[in-house]
Amino acid sequence: MSQAEVKTQLPDPKEVAITYAQVAQRASKLLTEHVQRQMKHGMTAPADELGVAQAFMDMAAKLLANPYKLAQAQMSLVWDYVSLWQTSMLRMAGMPLNPMVAPAKDDKRFKDEEWENHFLFDFIKQSYLITARHIHDTVSNVEGLPDVSKKKVDFFTRQFIDAFSPTNFAATNPTVLRETVNSHGQNLIKGFNNLLRDIEEGDGQLRVKMTDASAFQLGGNVASTPGKVVFQNDLIQLLQFNPATKEQYKRPLLIIPPWINKYYILDLRQHNSFIKWATDQGHTVFVISWVNPDARLAEKGFEEYLTEGSLAALDAVCKQTGEDQVNLIGYCLGGTLLGSTLGYLAAKKDKRIASATFFVTLLDFSIPGELGVFIDEGQVKNLEKKMSERGFLEGSEMGGTFNMLRSNDLIWSFVVNNYLMGKEPFPFDLLYWNCDSTRMPYKMHSFYLRNMYMKNLLKEPGGITLLGTPIDISKVKTPCYFISTIEDHIAPWKSTYLGATRLGGPVRFVLGGSGHIAGVVNPPSANKYGYWTNGGKSLPESPDDWFEGATKNEGSWWTDWQGWIGGLNDDKGPARDPAKGKLKPIEDAPGSFVKFRIDQKK
Repeated sequence: MSQAEVKTQLPDPKEVAITYAQVAQRASKLLTEHVQRQMKHGMTAPADELGVAQAFMDMAAKLLANPYKLAQAQMSLVWDYVSLWQTSMLRMAGMPLNPMVAPAKDDKRFKDEEWENHFLFDFIKQSYLITARHIHDTVSNVEGLPDVSKKKVDFFTRQFIDAFSPTNFAATNPTVLRETVNSHGQNLIKGFNNLLRDIEEGDGQLRVKMTDASAFQLGGNVASTPGKVVFQNDLIQLLQFNPATKEQYKRPLLIIPPWINKYYILDLRQHNSFIKWATDQGHTVFVISWVNPDARLAEKGFEEYLTEGSLAALDAVCKQTGEDQVNLIGYCLGGTLLGSTLGYLAAKKDKRIASATFFVTLLDFSIPGELGVFIDEGQVKNLEKKMSERGFLEGSEMGGTFNMLRSNDLIWSFVVNNYLMGKEPFPFDLLYWNCDSTRMPYKMHSFYLRNMYMKNLLKEPGGITLLGTPIDISKVKTPCYFISTIEDHIAPWKSTYLGATRLGGPVRFVLGGSGHIAGVVNPPSANKYGYWTNGGKSLPESPDDWFEGATKNEGSWWTDWQGWIGGLNDDKGPARDPAKGKLKPIEDAPGSFVKFRIDQKK
């Protein structure tokens, strides 16, 4: 290699100097701020608010109480290491042997070819996978642990295992090593600069950047379906979207999104917007845009979310369109509110909801999934104490919990990309939305956690009372459609299925592919994942029985839903202009409520 060629590969000295200066300035500033915070608040030991330490102490006590079983586990691990060493030596000698252990097919961490082709990295990978399996099996099979402790030990052991993956360290990740050599270490310097930036933007807390937020503009390239805000109160703005067809179904469609996130998960880009697609099918689409609450709304409870949320929106839609019946959709928490609304209206003999569709919704919380790890008496009490002091639950805290459910995809992949590779994250509309979390009022969230998750009262006739009315969802005779997803970590499909069986009317249950978000935001044009249907006239009691008789269909469940709702609602009339209804437009969509972001400094 010539001297000129070597020179062209070296980094630009000016760029290196600028990067080093940025790192030094940021590091000094953050260190000073950290010391000042510690002096102001005093040094305090970290509190075990999740009860993790106690759970692992219980596990250790049970494990040590059976030394024979512990010795067996240790010997099994040793023998696996010996076998790995033997097969690795034979492979290094040129013998084609199958690996002792391989990562799961959907594990993206080991996609670099060197993890398989290079002897050393293959050995590191298999050693990690063997150790991970033994650690998890050992702690998961400890007998005599309380169920709550068992779930915590299982979940946080997996967090530990994921954190110590060799892919997360520069010295044992072939992709990072290759980049370090090629860039003369500049990737690590840039990565450290990115780390400091993310700490700065998190006001002293690490907030891992997942996407390039500057690439998106609400009302521009996301949340861009045109329409008007036609109603507003303390909790909601009600959006009505412009028609896309000359005629529309007479019966309007109202969507209740979850209030932990913003409505535009259903209106990301034009090609994957459920709202845009629904208008294209001839629906007059309305959606609730929830306020991002502050301490002033601390006393807004679940009843207010009923009266000022779903019921207020239903009243406004009927007034705007002149129709006396509406089709409703509820997404996740919005679906739980929809189920409560149906129970309330059933008690009042109010038949304005003609059909109800539930997107990945829990009405029966018997199987809360991994979120149940974070919901017990001790943790809820601690959370209530925090919320009572400031009046709300900070959205970033719940967002961090959700990210832990898929830590390899939503945490560690960005740690590697941002801090080890020194790169900026790609613009991704779904992750832009994912980072745009919202707060939740203290009174409402406390009611929801205790009555829905902990006590599971919504499924019980009269289990909860709203506005002086006992709620009994078994009295709901409204035709309902459930779409759940097979890989959902937040609303496990077997639990959503149990909720579907609690209703008293005809129910169509559909199981989509993928997870809580991608399985719902799955337009027909993508032709991905597929969905399962069961042609039986009634739902079997068991979700396993339903699945055994189900058929896999290609494409998107959106078309199945349109066929279902079209069969209930085939009358059409002239298209409705939001500006010409009985309600005076307040502002253009997407409205002001959705534009307030808590992850951006004022």
